Amino acid sequence: MGLTLGEKIKAFREDLDLNQTELGKAVNMTQRKISYIECGKYEPSIGDIKSLCNFFGVSADYLLGLKKGLDYPER
Repeated sequence: MGLTLGEKIKAFREDLDLNQTELGKAVNMTQRKISYIECGKYEPSIGDIKSLCNFFGVSADYLLGLKKGLDYPER
């Protein structure tokens, strides 16, 4: 089984040697919100996920644990 969304965020944060307060400031969230996301007490909004994806340079598919190769419908 893979890492949870919170575990992935924590790992990315630690890889960049950031504390929760520093990450929160970078993505316009509080330290408490980052803490709650990392420990699974809070489900981030779509806006939160977008901010984290942009900051870490990863896709939402990866953070959310979706399988690789999903198709995207053309509309």
